[in-house]
Order: sequence, then structure tokens, then C-alpha cells
Amino acid sequence: MTGYPYRQAFGTRWNDNDQYGHVNNVVHYEAMDTTINRWLIERTGLDPRAGTRMAVCAASSCRYRRPVSYPDTLEVGLRAGRVGTTSITWELGLFVAGDPEPAAEGTFTHVFVDPATGRPVPIPDDVRSAVERELR
Repeated sequence: MTGYPYRQAFGTRWNDNDQYGHVNNVVHYEAMDTTINRWLIERTGLDPRAGTRMAVCAASSCRYRRPVSYPDTLEVGLRAGRVGTTSITWELGLFVAGDPEPAAEGTFTHVFVDPATGRPVPIPDDVRSAVERELR
């Protein structure tokens, strides 16, 4: 789990397993998206309901290295990859609790946009500062 400065537990549920007995791929994306947004809310004060700033997913990917199954608990690690003018590419590792090797690795690229126009805007200064301080 080294190399990921922020970590969050993400419990799997019985209904997360697919017909093959593996946690379905959509759950991996839920774990990643939840971890990013929790970090943004906790560390930068992002309030998604306020509508004053918004980050939208422009791209995402996930490489699955081994299956995960309920009742596994995931530990999701987060770090910043590329930090541009209007976007951040987050890098995530999904680990089964106690296993040092990731079960999956993913990326999310968020573009910050003006909620009224949908046009890209610079990454807010407080977000950029928190990313540089905590996730690099």
C-alpha cells in the first residue's frame, strides 16, 4: 500500500458479487469515485450540493489484477498523478485488506468546470494546494 498517501476502507456487500462470485467491475469504480470525493470533501471542503465548483469525470480506467469477493474489505489508496491547469488525474490502488499487492489499479481524470456554463476552469487554489501538500 506504499505510494498512496491517502487511504480509505471500502467494504464489499453480498450483492456486489457477480454470477462468477467476484465483485463486479462497477464496484471497483464506485470505490475509486467514493475515495476521491471523500478526500475532496474532507480535505478541501468541497460541497457537491452547493454548486459553486464542480469536477466532472473526463476519463477513467481500471486494470484488474486479481478477483475480489464478498466479504473482502478493500483499502483504496489515492495519490495525484498529472496535475494540469484545469484537470487532475488521480491514481488509485485497490487492495484487499492485509495484502500488499493491489487487486486493481485505476485512474480518474477530473476536469474542473463552471457549474453554470460547463466550461473548464482552473483547478481551485485550495484544491491544488491540498493535492500538492498531501497527495504528491
